[in-house]
Amino acid sequence: MKVLRRLPDLSQNPVRLEREESLSALIARLMDTAFVIPGTKIRFGLDAIIGLFPGIGDSIGALISSVLLAQAARAGVPKIILARMAGNIFLNTVVGAIPILGDVFSVLYRSNVKNYALLQAHAGRSRPSTARDWIFVIALFLALLAVLAAVVTGVVLIARDP
Repeated sequence: MKVLRRLPDLSQNPVRLEREESLSALIARLMDTAFVIPGTKIRFGLDAIIGLFPGIGDSIGALISSVLLAQAARAGVPKIILARMAGNIFLNTVVGAIPILGDVFSVLYRSNVKNYALLQAHAGRSRPSTARDWIFVIALFLALLAVLAAVVTGVVLIARDP
């Protein structure tokens, strides 16, 4: 059996870490807080906007949110924190599938901002990510895809039923 190499430790490369952290911050900001409702202090992002498209919008939002999860794995974030991040994405996706209420939830819950804060708090504090960590993240990602498929299937079945 071939031994898998360890993935690069981003904490040892400050330039690369800074570039990936900038991308993570951009994703969190665009998805959750890029815009403000005029006359209020309520911020929202693309997640709430694309979530207006039943089924497919929440699926796309979850896929974009998964980038933060992958970056957290590369940065050596502990598995339990990765699971918590996946849970945030999962909750946002499932509740987000509910028309209107789901979009309000996305505006208030801000799963990407929560995940970015977890990434910042735990990045580089543990060992470099290994092949086992990536297998764990891929399993979480596949589980998330299964949930997304179920959401899309449910929307399609509801839309076809007269």
